[in-house]
Amino acid sequence: MNAKSKEKNNIKLDKKRLINSFKYAFKGIVSAYKDEQNLRIHTVVAILVLLFGFILKLSKLEFIICVILIGLVLMAEFFNTAIENAVDLVTLEKNPYAKIAKDTAAAGVLVFAMISAIVGLIIFIPKIILFIGELL
Repeated sequence: MNAKSKEKNNIKLDKKRLINSFKYAFKGIVSAYKDEQNLRIHTVVAILVLLFGFILKLSKLEFIICVILIGLVLMAEFFNTAIENAVDLVTLEKNPYAKIAKDTAAAGVLVFAMISAIVGLIIFIPKIILFIGELL
């Protein structure tokens, strides 16, 4: 087999492998939602943000910002779950390094969620004030 035919084989799409990668990713989503309370809480908050975004008529840019932040918070929560499970795989014994790894991953989610909430407040407070003003 020459270099060109090897190159063609590398470019060829392996449909079964692609389908399996999506299947495993969706299994990971289902597993995380079953086991992680904070992920479910973040999702409820995300739905509320989007719902109130429609009610308060956010601009396209404001919606884009909210959607990006929602995606990043959920992604951080998924990564935190992966880190916690990987640490548990290595050791279930009390280990100060395992605790630091898990606590630090959780802190990353918390910090990002707090920053996202602050950005959300910056976007939503003026809209809420206008909405209440229109009601009065």
